[in-house]
Amino acid sequence: MEQGQQATTVITERVGQVLVLRLNRPEKLNAISPQMMREIASTLHEARVDESVRVVALTGNERAFSVGADIDVFAGATARDLSGPQSDAHLWSTIWRFEKPLVAAVSGYAFGGGFELALACDLIVASETARFASPEIRLGLIPGAGGTQHLARRLGKYLAMELVLTGRELSAREAQQLGLVNRVVPVDQYLTEALELAANIASYSPEAARAAKAAIALGPEMPWDAAVAFERELFLRVFESEEARRAVREFLERRQRRSS
Repeated sequence: MEQGQQATTVITERVGQVLVLRLNRPEKLNAISPQMMREIASTLHEARVDESVRVVALTGNERAFSVGADIDVFAGATARDLSGPQSDAHLWSTIWRFEKPLVAAVSGYAFGGGFELALACDLIVASETARFASPEIRLGLIPGAGGTQHLARRLGKYLAMELVLTGRELSAREAQQLGLVNRVVPVDQYLTEALELAANIASYSPEAARAAKAAIALGPEMPWDAAVAFERELFLRVFESEEARRAVREFLERRQRRSS
């Protein structure tokens, strides 16, 4: 998708080395449709191979990040329609396995699949109006795009059970206290804050950023010995990079100038 190109459900914009991906179904509070999922996955696939993109920021609008899956799509669907060739699982996998840092800028509703989309990101900056919930139980459903697993692994069994079995909403401040949100700022600053955070990350080695993301995301799923071995393997890989070697040389040169 070209810079600034508008699709039906997604708008992209480049801000330096950061690609901003904005959900664009305001009339539906950014409800996630099959087309939106395809466009998100396609945009991330292109960003993955574009070396000029170092970080992706995902956002909606002030009223809603996303209220979740478009219920109109569910109305006439069967389990067969939502599985096999029709399944969107591979599209979600594109998000989960995206190698570069993902920063979510969330304001307003982040419910259901919208909450899962935010949780699939690596960092979350929220406005004071942000609300997070997994309300699928109210429709006789459960989260189906990683929600139960993200919550259980980040919050533990008991709190994850409460949120999923009751659909209880979390304010931005409560989500931050639980460790689900990095920063909470006034509504007129949330996107600016997220882009500043993304630009800060983008200013460092992209290879190191990818390695750090892999170590943090995948390590907790391994036994300790395997996890630290994986970390060391990634460390050695980036240690050999030209960018790391140049950064070390520049550091030593600056120190020598200060001491002379």
